[in-house]
Amino acid sequence: MHEHPEREKGRRWVISSADDTRDAACEVARVAQRWINILTPDLEPGVYDSEPFIDIVKRLVLAKRYARVRVLIADPPRTIRNGNRLVSLGRRLDTYIEFRNVHDDYADHREAFLIADDVALMYRVDFARWDGIADTWEPTVARRYLTLFEEIWNASETSRELRQLRV
Repeated sequence: MHEHPEREKGRRWVISSADDTRDAACEVARVAQRWINILTPDLEPGVYDSEPFIDIVKRLVLAKRYARVRVLIADPPRTIRNGNRLVSLGRRLDTYIEFRNVHDDYADHREAFLIADDVALMYRVDFARWDGIADTWEPTVARRYLTLFEEIWNASETSRELRQLRV
């Protein structure tokens, strides 16, 4: 007898390191058929510019014309200083990948997350720490954070710095 029959459709696990976060970002992003939404302080180097993650994003947007990757960045200057392969990819595929700077009204948000479609997510309550959870099938929670993402996205402006940057 299963207490959680829906668990057959995905897995949930705890993340606690940069490596865990990178692996979880890849596993959650792989679920996406339509869109990936990311809220990040600075595109966390080693996570969103890792070879496997870049490959997953590339495969998604090149396989599906309607696929979109939207990234909200809380600290654009740091992102630019760090340099990031996702930014470079976004410049080449700017129809599919868009970056926005988090609006000042939301500057106190500490969360960092990635949502695949409206079903899977990786979530950290504080972007300064690696502790969090990942889940490849949790539509209720994923939709809740997608709503928050949309709210911040709609209030935020396109990141001109990242678009113009020559890496």
